[in-house]
Amino acid sequence: MSYRFTPRAAAFAALASAFLATAVAGLASAQAPAAKPAAAAAAPAAAQPPASDALPVPPPPQIAGTAWVLMDAASGNILASNNPDMRVEPASITKVMTSYVIAAEMAGGKVKDTDQVMMTENAWRKGGAATDGSYSGFAVNQTAPLVEMEKGMVVQSGNDAAIALAEHVAGSEDAFAALMNQYAARIGLKNSHFMNPHGLSQENHYSTAHDLALLGRALIHDFPVAYSYNKIKELKVGPITQPNRNLLLWRDSSVDGIKTGHHSKAGYCLMASAMRGDQRLISVVMGSSSEAQRASDSQALLNWGFRFFETHKLYDAGKAVAKQKVWKGQSAEVQLGVAEPLLVTVPRGKYPQLKPSMDVPKTLVAPIKKGQAIGSVKVMLDGKVVSQRPLVALAAVEEGGFFKRLWDEFWMWWESE
Repeated sequence: MSYRFTPRAAAFAALASAFLATAVAGLASAQAPAAKPAAAAAAPAAAQPPASDALPVPPPPQIAGTAWVLMDAASGNILASNNPDMRVEPASITKVMTSYVIAAEMAGGKVKDTDQVMMTENAWRKGGAATDGSYSGFAVNQTAPLVEMEKGMVVQSGNDAAIALAEHVAGSEDAFAALMNQYAARIGLKNSHFMNPHGLSQENHYSTAHDLALLGRALIHDFPVAYSYNKIKELKVGPITQPNRNLLLWRDSSVDGIKTGHHSKAGYCLMASAMRGDQRLISVVMGSSSEAQRASDSQALLNWGFRFFETHKLYDAGKAVAKQKVWKGQSAEVQLGVAEPLLVTVPRGKYPQLKPSMDVPKTLVAPIKKGQAIGSVKVMLDGKVVSQRPLVALAAVEEGGFFKRLWDEFWMWWESE
């Protein structure tokens, strides 16, 4: 049996062919990242010595602590470390976790920075001036605004302030410790467990240099206002003025935190962070021999990291880096980008060797919400992933009308055959 095409059928076939050509032309295309530096003109080998950035990264400085880490804040990648996952007592660096919990509970509307926090007798007896530990100086059985009490905990490392804040936020230290562990799990701390808000030695109160670096990174990223208290050099409470124990705040203008710690079992500890240009590094030195040693070792780590590694911005937040065809939508395509700037830290001289790639779904159907995750962008160096972020829709795509959906349904079927 044979078929003959009527003029109407022939016209439909021609229209379908043209529409198919348009659909194929509209498939997703990706935009390359920021242009890489042009290669310098070749020169005779003997004309000039090799650039220092072309040499391998030398080993990090010798650190006296029992465990230490240098982390790139942009990616969370460890640039150098020793015993990064060894359990250690975090001492007063614990208070960074306390700050995180307070900021998170404040963001959730459960407490306010204007709340009046009572310096209870329990807090004063356990952490006040008579305990030989660090204290804030707030008077017993009197109140102070939460934000001022928190500064007393952060700047002066007040154990009494940490206890008073824990009681205010959760009702008791034990309840607050439960919150600490819940938030620690949410951040991704895999080898930490907190028993108190201040960091005095207690059984089952532990962390690692790696986890503490992740904690510092989370506070910086999630709650920058709370983090900013860490760069205050001194604080006056009543008649008493006490300095911040982080000596790097006076030595290096790029350092803006984070926290010191010390007791007999933990030794001297310091979590420090510095930002130079777009590059932020976080160092953690645990179990050092003295206040001076922890500061000099932390400074050496930061200087080494800034000298031999560089940070580049590959993509800006909210700008299109790819586009993808959308079926059954009011728009034929959606632009994709990253929700936050994509920064990559690599050894100096390695930037031209970065290889970005994008993984997006082959078929995308409306409706699509603004900010919806659609695929991912991955950056490789020497065969390893150095950064990976979700791609998100930069604008919503509403569902198309009945005939648009019907037409696209036909072509989706046609292309699947």
